[in-house]
Amino acid sequence: MNNDITFFARFEADIVAGRKTITLRDEAESHFQSGQRLRVGRYEDNVYFCTIEVKSVLPVKLDELTDEHARQENMTLPQLKQVIGEIYPGLNELYVISFTLIQ
Repeated sequence: MNNDITFFARFEADIVAGRKTITLRDEAESHFQSGQRLRVGRYEDNVYFCTIEVKSVLPVKLDELTDEHARQENMTLPQLKQVIGEIYPGLNELYVISFTLIQ
């Protein structure tokens, strides 16, 4: 069975422990809907590791990110902006996907 969304392996422990409750994605992954359950896999090898339920999908600009976004990502705001810059260089239009762990 295919996974619906992937995360870098370094985020797996935080997601499973409930420390990471949002993800920032580009427009290509902005189609998820509130209430949708997603199979989650590791980006590197696509191995399934949990299921999440989407709470909301909201647009946000890079310069609108706050300490609260960073807390929900389980990192500091400078760390978050650095990670986003590495994953989506030059991108200013992002989407905050809030989620809860199902299993």
